[in-house]
Amino acid sequence: MTEHRGTSRSCALGVDLHLEPTGPGLRRGLSDALREAVRTGRLAPGTRLPSSRSLAADLGIARNTVAEVYAELVAEGWLTARQGSGTRVAERTVIPPTGSAPAPREGARLAHDLRPGTPDLAAFPRTDWLKAARRALASAPHDALGYGDPRGRLEVRTALAGYLSRARGVRADPERIVVCSGFVHGLQLLGKVLKARGARTVAVESYGLARQWKQLTAAGLATVPLPFDELGTNPEELTHERAGTARAVLLTPAHQFPMGVPLHRDRRTTVVDWARHTGGLVLEDDYDGEFRYDRQPVGALQGLDPDHVVYLGTASKSLAPGLRLAWMVLPPTLVEEVTEAKGGLDTCGALDQLTLAEFLTSGAYDRHVRAARLRYRRRRDALVTALATHAPHLQVTGIAAGLHVVLRLPPGREQSVVQAATWQGLALHGLTFYRHESAAVEPLDALVVGYGTPPDHAWAGTLRALCRVLP
Repeated sequence: MTEHRGTSRSCALGVDLHLEPTGPGLRRGLSDALREAVRTGRLAPGTRLPSSRSLAADLGIARNTVAEVYAELVAEGWLTARQGSGTRVAERTVIPPTGSAPAPREGARLAHDLRPGTPDLAAFPRTDWLKAARRALASAPHDALGYGDPRGRLEVRTALAGYLSRARGVRADPERIVVCSGFVHGLQLLGKVLKARGARTVAVESYGLARQWKQLTAAGLATVPLPFDELGTNPEELTHERAGTARAVLLTPAHQFPMGVPLHRDRRTTVVDWARHTGGLVLEDDYDGEFRYDRQPVGALQGLDPDHVVYLGTASKSLAPGLRLAWMVLPPTLVEEVTEAKGGLDTCGALDQLTLAEFLTSGAYDRHVRAARLRYRRRRDALVTALATHAPHLQVTGIAAGLHVVLRLPPGREQSVVQAATWQGLALHGLTFYRHESAAVEPLDALVVGYGTPPDHAWAGTLRALCRVLP
């Protein structure tokens, strides 16, 4: 076979590998390219390499050349080779190159995005939304174009009350619903009210979103994380010294974010009893309550005590975050204070509110959610199958609901896998990203793998990119 230089980007067995052999000789160029890829972390420890036959075919060179390079790098300790396991990158310390690019910031655009928090935006129901918008605008009263009730349009509050009662078990009344421009906006309003009431501390979960904790901190409130175990967040700490001064607790009880477990029924009762006995508030973040697959739906905690639980929901996961539509179902004693904190005016677009009301009452929202649930379940099943095939030694948890899973890694591997993902153009978060800095829980090495963002046509390629970086 005649040898010639080439560039490898894929192989027949589905393991993509980009190499550009350079230098005075082909064999030396290939070995140098592989060493550099391993040294800099572009090939993470444990990554399985293409077979010598496949890589030779991709590069257009002799198979013996690739086999000799593999054997050389195995002897030097860069690679390992075992019968039945193929050739893999050896375990070693990764030394990033001088001047290497930093990790992608939040919101950076990469080839593949497995960060949780965003649905498939390509699947937004544009046609049905447009129809609802036309009907809503055609029938809207003239005063809908004015400044409006700071709680939001009555039409959408009425539609939400009916939907939340039917689908989530929320005890809702349109008079106690306040529409806000996103969950964070609602949290800002609640933080302002809690601070005005004299609160100094809010208890939060050990794992969650830093941007939510920062909103509470910006309101002048300290955040104290509660313990976490296999039953979810443990609210018993609310009665102990460390978190005993908290006047409110922020929870994701239906599907803990990001760990993916529902709050145990005994703990649901415990946290509601705490609120009743102390006059505290439970802030319930029901961020993806519509998406469940292998279990019965878990109803909203608010249904146990609507006088002490603030229910917060959003269209960000079920429709799109760009709509900037969210809602709070408030205890009667909070409505006036939250309304005043909002500034006395409706700050959310009236036409979008009217469109959402029409979307809900026409049944289009239910149809969309059912279709999305099936689509996301297929993605989840494909993800679980791919992981079982390519990384059967890794445990996958939190798969019964939501738009993400947690993938446990061997100790000490989280950082190197996330770094390797960056090299592959894959946006991926480790569990550490979501851990509260004061959390008294044993650190876990894991990935939080979101499967909502990639569009359907890119899902297979995204899965391949993920499997390439797994140990």
